[in-house]
Amino acid sequence: MANVLERVLRVGEGRLLRRLKNYAEAVNQLEDDFIALTDDELRNETVELRERYSNGESLDDLLPEAFAAVREASRRTLGMRPFDVQLMGGAALHLGNIAEMKTGEGKTLVAVLPAYLNAIASRGVHVITVNDYLASYQSELMGRIFRALGMTTGVILSGQNPEERRQQYAADITYGTNNEFGFDYLRDNMAWQAQDMVQRGHYYAVVDEVDSILIDEARTPLIISGPASGEANRWFTEFAGLAKKLVADVDYEVDEKKRTVGVLEPGIEKVEDYLGIDNLYESANTPLISFLNNSIKASALFKKDKDYVVMNGEVLIVDEHTGRILVGRRYNEGIHQAIEAKEGVQVKAENQTLATVTLQNYFRLYGKLSGMTGTAETEAAEFMSTYKLGVVAIPTNKPMLRKDQPDLVYKSELGKFEQVVEDIVVRHAAGQPVLVGTTSVEKSELLSKMLAKRGVKHEVLNAKNHAREAAIVAQAGRLGAVTVATNMAGRGTDVMLGGNAEFLAVAQMNDKGLSPIDSPEEYEAAWDDVFATVKTDVESEAQKVVEVGGLYVLGTERHESRRIDNQLRGRSGRQGDPGESRFYLSLQDDLMRLFNSGAAESLMGRGGIDDDVAIESKIVSRAIQSAQSQVEGRNAEIRKNVLKYDDVLNRQREAIYGDRRHILEGDDLQDRVTRFLDDVVTEVVDVHTAEGHSDDWDFDALWTELRTLYPVGITIDEVVQEAGSRGKISEKMLRDEILSDAHVAYENRTKQLGEPGMRELERRVVLSVIDRRWRDHLYEMDYLKDGIGLRAMAQRDPLVEYQREGFALYQSMMGQIREESVGFLFNLEVEVTGDGANAIAARGLQNNSAPVEKLSYSAPSADANGEVEVRNQRGQVQKAETARAQRQQAVAQAPAGGGTGAFGQKLDDGAPEAQAPVNRAQRRAQGKK
Repeated sequence: MANVLERVLRVGEGRLLRRLKNYAEAVNQLEDDFIALTDDELRNETVELRERYSNGESLDDLLPEAFAAVREASRRTLGMRPFDVQLMGGAALHLGNIAEMKTGEGKTLVAVLPAYLNAIASRGVHVITVNDYLASYQSELMGRIFRALGMTTGVILSGQNPEERRQQYAADITYGTNNEFGFDYLRDNMAWQAQDMVQRGHYYAVVDEVDSILIDEARTPLIISGPASGEANRWFTEFAGLAKKLVADVDYEVDEKKRTVGVLEPGIEKVEDYLGIDNLYESANTPLISFLNNSIKASALFKKDKDYVVMNGEVLIVDEHTGRILVGRRYNEGIHQAIEAKEGVQVKAENQTLATVTLQNYFRLYGKLSGMTGTAETEAAEFMSTYKLGVVAIPTNKPMLRKDQPDLVYKSELGKFEQVVEDIVVRHAAGQPVLVGTTSVEKSELLSKMLAKRGVKHEVLNAKNHAREAAIVAQAGRLGAVTVATNMAGRGTDVMLGGNAEFLAVAQMNDKGLSPIDSPEEYEAAWDDVFATVKTDVESEAQKVVEVGGLYVLGTERHESRRIDNQLRGRSGRQGDPGESRFYLSLQDDLMRLFNSGAAESLMGRGGIDDDVAIESKIVSRAIQSAQSQVEGRNAEIRKNVLKYDDVLNRQREAIYGDRRHILEGDDLQDRVTRFLDDVVTEVVDVHTAEGHSDDWDFDALWTELRTLYPVGITIDEVVQEAGSRGKISEKMLRDEILSDAHVAYENRTKQLGEPGMRELERRVVLSVIDRRWRDHLYEMDYLKDGIGLRAMAQRDPLVEYQREGFALYQSMMGQIREESVGFLFNLEVEVTGDGANAIAARGLQNNSAPVEKLSYSAPSADANGEVEVRNQRGQVQKAETARAQRQQAVAQAPAGGGTGAFGQKLDDGAPEAQAPVNRAQRRAQGKK
């Protein structure tokens, strides 16, 4: 089935490749013309291209000249001339595709071509990388090409303040990581004023290592969260101690495939004895069950130095795909706290979500999206269904010479590692560089100890020393080098034979104190000599490495995904270099142990094979392929599920964020607030008059509730007098009287604050309420999603139920926003501090987004503070739990005498006279003037 789907997706690929070749030929025909240009004339090309674009020519029309300009600027600044296949890759990216280009084909330079072309539109282009180092390095190096063409580059890094970020986004091309771009989008939608926003839209993005970012990381949403009320629960520590006393397969069972645990009867009895309770499953003890499950999961499923590391008294998650530490990321639903308790470090309080978006829905914001990777074909169907992106396989510049040897399978893990070390020792002695791939920090350190015992000098690259990542990888292709690394996915720096000349040259320039940003002229003047010297040394050493067989890539375990195996292999044999790769496996490897190892195990068991003897067998190869297919299928299903549920929330998010943006950009809220007032007052009146005759209505309760909304200026007696008797009061007449009174109160509030002050108060109130209610809504939606799977037991589709109940929650939230906005508008203490719209201070109304320095930005957790405080008449700060309680706490009594507003402020006596009164409320209001 997969093969049929792949063939369908590849229909038309030949036609597209011909189109890409035609573009490359068109660029080649312009090359001599651009070589003849002076530096100033080359820089002026951008001005001319922008003029032609503004006069109606399309970017497709301008592609040949734009690419020719980039090629010449690259040759002059970096000494690199993009090959024809790189031009084809750049054209594929411009057309909105994923360009599959093998490792070492120069993807960093390829990204410059469509980035420059699309930046001609002056709407901002985002180039997205996998880490801060690569974003910074690429923006500096490629920035030299853009600068030669008169364009600016920016880079978004963690730790920058909003003003710095705004400047970087204002550049023509901006580099950064997916997390930084995503969190800026979320923070922009928590901003208090338009000038606090940093991004300027989502026009075009080029995503490097696109499979890592759009596939592997798509299971985890980006979340900005703030501490929930209360401290970390003591039960985490209590149950961590208890979990150590429980015995696997006796007290509980573990399903590693599904990542679940189940407590057995003996375990339940032990827990009840330990806690001194009769029944763990009584309703009063229900919260304890999640603490128990989490403590067992932390103990049985989450392994130190594989899933996480402990550094500086903190539990830090390790990315399963890249081996990098995910700074600031925390497991949710209490798992992280359970691991902290297990490791004996400080247990931090649970967080509450303030803003969230999945990477899938963030990248769908872009008008045009494209990406590059060495391995995308295995996920072509998912790229098409989720992102509407086609995958185009770009030919290599030179034929591939790497030899991929068959896998060797051993019975035991220890036997496997002993043979791995033997292989490394032999290759190292011959001077052949060796790159060893492991799947965890724990395995890399075990192998490192075994190599040290044999006296093999080597480098270790894992989550604990990722800071030296690029330097280690840049040297991994040197003569006799041995590098032990956790997952090599997306490492970004090429392993070049003899060393990475470009990286080594940049390092030498830094040592000389030269920077392409701080001292660009001196940098450009010195670059050619430094690069030429380094390149000569590297080429000399590279020839020696070629003679001993090139880079040898040795994998110590198969990964869950074939793509990551292919990426590791792809580090060898770049640009036509010789190379070799082989995987060493054992039946104790996680993949073989959990998925489909029965056939292989029975084969090895029957043969009585020793631990240090390897087998090569089609049965084993098929078992491995089957295991990887199972895992890939399961992960794809998880991503699809995440997206389906987030699509429900995404429609709500788009509506709320669109609303916020209009408010920030200066929409006049007067009409909206008046509608809020009418809707809320009408709703309150309808509730109190829904049943019985007017003689039976509870007017006292109605007036009490109305006073929580606004300073009521009309009495029950006056309404009765207007109608003639209590029995003659109709629902319509009562509603009209109260609405009219509410409008008078609104006009008085406007006179009291002045038009600009009232508009600013409306803006602040509505923004504040939207933010707080949206935050509470996210919590409700999380809670709903956690339990929605149980609907399947009632023969209902959980997704349909989630959509239906989610919509009901959204409608409820919108009602609360209207209700609270009206209450705040009338009941907040407001001080007019000067002239102008911003010259008001509303006590107790504060920005819901926290200062930047209080946030840590990584998926999925960051700290923020989002409380809205309300002060009552005595000036006491009270925090409301519900909409009704909040209004009641904030209520201000109606004024006792004439000429005063809701809080006794003097009204403007010079205000123009109102129109002729039409009912008692207006006559009474006018009579007080």
